[in-house]
Amino acid sequence: MRRGLLFTVLLAATVTAPGVHARAMPDPSQTPAPGNEQPQIPLSRAGYSPAVNYQLQCAGCHLPEGQGAPRNDVPRMTGFVGNFLRVEDGREFLVRVPGVAQAALNNDQLAELLNWILARDGMAGASTPEDAAPYTGDEVARIRATRLHNLPDTRARLIQRMRDQGIAIHDGMPHDNHNNGDSR
Repeated sequence: MRRGLLFTVLLAATVTAPGVHARAMPDPSQTPAPGNEQPQIPLSRAGYSPAVNYQLQCAGCHLPEGQGAPRNDVPRMTGFVGNFLRVEDGREFLVRVPGVAQAALNNDQLAELLNWILARDGMAGASTPEDAAPYTGDEVARIRATRLHNLPDTRARLIQRMRDQGIAIHDGMPHDNHNNGDSR
């Protein structure tokens, strides 16, 4: 009898208190906050400059000037990232890094962003080889389609290739104290 009474009370509470659950339902008469009347445009169609796309897609981890955050296992890009173009598989690696490959940008925007980051007069500086070809949207699409399965080991292999070529490793990561060679 007590069990039946408890069930009846719980059932009645559930049926008579829809307000508790209704809060999760949107109010059909609610209007957007001022300034938000228009639906957001997807980033891939927004037409932002590479500098803005960097701030939206990369700066959260690599920080505003590309200085990285080693404490969070995020390498510095400033004055270093172009070195990946100096080693076999490095060019593909830069496109396949999960934060790049999964960015909310279309392939042309991503190529433009990578070219902006790798510019010799920009973030990458002299680390980018003078003869480095710019990325194209088609190239990014082809490379982006292949997932990177082991980021740490792939990156370590590429860093070792840099060392083998005498490239100093100045990316701010813990292995940085084993530098050798010049800083290209």
